[in-house]
Amino acid sequence: MKKKYSYVGITAVILIFGIWAVNEMDNRLSKSDIAFVEKNGIKAKVPAFSFTDQNGNTITNEAFKDKVYIVEFFFTTCPSICPIMTENMIKIQDAFLGNPNVGIASFSIDPAHDTPQVLKEYAENKGITKPQWHLLTGEKEKIFKLANEGFNLYVGETSEVEGGFEHSGFFALIDQEGNIRSRKDENGNPIVYYDGLEDKGIQMLKEDIKKLL
Repeated sequence: MKKKYSYVGITAVILIFGIWAVNEMDNRLSKSDIAFVEKNGIKAKVPAFSFTDQNGNTITNEAFKDKVYIVEFFFTTCPSICPIMTENMIKIQDAFLGNPNVGIASFSIDPAHDTPQVLKEYAENKGITKPQWHLLTGEKEKIFKLANEGFNLYVGETSEVEGGFEHSGFFALIDQEGNIRSRKDENGNPIVYYDGLEDKGIQMLKEDIKKLL
């Protein structure tokens, strides 16, 4: 009888190990679809930053340590693409609302207007409720440098466009180690950024967040 029980125990251990091994292999295969964005042949990491969020708190890279998070650049009075970007980012918020390991960083490129109080009102009006979603403001020069050099997401100031600012409509995905990540295209090359204006880009982003988690 003891031998019969021992066989059952060994079978259970083998079965459990087999399930774990299959899941681990699936995870590795799915993560292989996500590339590391590179600069000068090395993995691109998010530069150190320190800004103030809608609650008046100082937020640095440490706030996103061990989290998967999404980055965008916007401004609250944007008359064109920002409302669409915010609506799509809320879809991501809602998909991971109860998961503290997913964060969002929205950097304002019009910090002179977008004070913490303005950002807080914007968050309340738009339905931004995820505690790990930080709307950030600070020195314009530092924000512009972070966008253009840190993420290669274009932002600029010009009187030739309505609102006075222009910027990319893409989102960046950051893994738990601070690496900028990307979906690969059909040729295995990184697409680099996710389209924040299209449902396809948002769906891809949701899928890749799950893979990184």
